Amino acid sequence: MSKSSNPVDDLLWKSILEQTFAHFLAFFFADSAGIFDLSKPFDYLDKEFESLFPPEPNGKGVRFVDKLVKVYLKDSGEQFVLCHIEVQSSRGKGDLAERMFRYYYKISDKYQVPISAIAILADDNQSYHPSVYVKEFMGTILHYRFNSYKVLHQDEVALRTDVNPFAVVVLTTLLAIKNKNISDERLKDIKHDLYDEMMSRKMDKSTRQGLYNFLTYYVGFENQGSLAIFESEIENKLGRSNIMGTQEYLLDKAEKQGIAKGIEKGRLEERAKLKAEKLAIALEFKKMGLPVADIAKGTGLAIEEIEKLK
Repeated sequence: MSKSSNPVDDLLWKSILEQTFAHFLAFFFADSAGIFDLSKPFDYLDKEFESLFPPEPNGKGVRFVDKLVKVYLKDSGEQFVLCHIEVQSSRGKGDLAERMFRYYYKISDKYQVPISAIAILADDNQSYHPSVYVKEFMGTILHYRFNSYKVLHQDEVALRTDVNPFAVVVLTTLLAIKNKNISDERLKDIKHDLYDEMMSRKMDKSTRQGLYNFLTYYVGFENQGSLAIFESEIENKLGRSNIMGTQEYLLDKAEKQGIAKGIEKGRLEERAKLKAEKLAIALEFKKMGLPVADIAKGTGLAIEEIEKLK
């Protein structure tokens, strides 16, 4: 089960966080039902976040998925909390704690509200688990602690017994870390296992579709045909065809992975194809209702190009 960070996976994380955010809160905060007023809609402040932290042009290396969300509290009227979530797929420069602090003080300074910050670490380094930023100079000490959740340190059995739908997201990520460079047949078995885990939990149709998208797209098959086989087998389980409507997207992602290998070898003729694949991916996510700004950030396409897609 081999995974590499790519724009599609970034967008999948953004999407699944929005589709499961109430479950996300319940997963990480045991008393969430008594704290948050879930009758009021969440406000995803992606544009506001990017105004504070503009993406670096032509940025390379580790990718970060940031979601800034306004949530209302039950006992505080119109008071709200801004939650920052970060998913890191590799260790990067090792500056996560400092970045988390920069996020905190800039968001706090602008909005003047309480902030709960959590970093979800999806790397495969057992010893890497930052949760504190400390800075000291001549008796002045800054000590900032944030919620830090290491996927690799989680217990697989506990995740399987957790009825919260977000547990399937974590389980998918955990199995991706633990099962690298396996055969398509073994990967297909894992995806079926994750699908069964998803179906055993209660959730609405939209959440179930989001989870299906995540477990299906998050790690790709090497062989394009394996994607179609997996989807066909899922259709057989359901007893009807095309229930998920994902086959075209799966094929698009498989093609993109093959094209990316060609680009790495310097094949100029593949660059035009890569652009076409980015446009195809952007169109699929546009149909899924993702914000144009998120799609542009994940694919590297211009907002104008995405807005023209139909």
